Amino acid sequence: MKAVSKVFSRSLSTSHALSRQVYVRDALNMAMDEEMAKDDRVFILGEEVAQYDGAYKVTRGLWKKYGDRRVYDTPITEMGFAGIAVGASMGGLKPICEFMTFNFSMQAIDHVVNSAAKTFYMSGGAVPINITFRGPNGAAIGVGAQHSQCFASWYSSVPGLKVLSPYSSEDCKGLLKAAIRDPNPVVFLENEILYGRSFEMSEEALRDDFVLPIGKAKIEREGTDCTITAFSIGCTIALEAAEILAAEGISLEVVNLRTIRPLDREAIIKSVKKTHHLITCEFGWPQCGIGAEILSTVMESDAFDYLDAPAVRVTGADIPMPYATQLETACMPTAQDIVHSVKKLLKVKQN
Repeated sequence: MKAVSKVFSRSLSTSHALSRQVYVRDALNMAMDEEMAKDDRVFILGEEVAQYDGAYKVTRGLWKKYGDRRVYDTPITEMGFAGIAVGASMGGLKPICEFMTFNFSMQAIDHVVNSAAKTFYMSGGAVPINITFRGPNGAAIGVGAQHSQCFASWYSSVPGLKVLSPYSSEDCKGLLKAAIRDPNPVVFLENEILYGRSFEMSEEALRDDFVLPIGKAKIEREGTDCTITAFSIGCTIALEAAEILAAEGISLEVVNLRTIRPLDREAIIKSVKKTHHLITCEFGWPQCGIGAEILSTVMESDAFDYLDAPAVRVTGADIPMPYATQLETACMPTAQDIVHSVKKLLKVKQN
């Protein structure tokens, strides 16, 4: 028995030693590097992705490794290089098209929606559009209204697109590799603030064959009293709120959506049936948002009968993002907003 215990203890310490902290930007870089090494049809194009190593250093080192044929600096014309990417995918290549921010993808939305999203369907599957549109989405810090929109709900409303919005380094690596391999066009929504945050990655996630399934949510934290759904940077404040509530004896289950389209409705419904309460969290606007879609999912399913109180949305403010720091902060949801909403939902007395 002692010998078994020693072996088990040693295997645990070895496993822990093999895991390591990895920045989100490096996990994304790792995913692209591995897929480019595996398949010479994969290439990257966008503004400053090559010689400058990317505006956020996500493509750092890839131009030096793969050269001009695989990593292309483009002119400042989103419509132009998105069209080139769509045409290349029709020709059998697998482009990774980086938007410096998804706010600029509005310049190319005709290609994303009309050229990319519909072609696989309209061709009866004869013309796969194996393309990944990626870049930072939503508000950063002090970038003004025209740079701060969250486009998760915009793109997730379009049939033919898959929409992913990762949180952790493991999410970023596993889902980006899945996106690059998928025959459908994928919109991959990253977060600028998370680029500089590190997360522990397991030995399995660090391997070059690690891929996460598209369309599957992850329970970031088990709970019994209330479910909260979140994605991308929203998971940060949801987990922070869960810690605060746990100190007061309230158990919050945090569901990291990972995929926005196709939404993992089964995981959401299962969690609601378990906790009997639901809160959604997103940094985007409330009207026609992801939270609205999740609430309608629960309303239209048998999970509705399990709810002990009406579901609640925690979102960004329904106004263009202000530039002033104090106003910008006031427009974005916080962990305290979630704590307040959970207590109100559970009818817990608040100070």
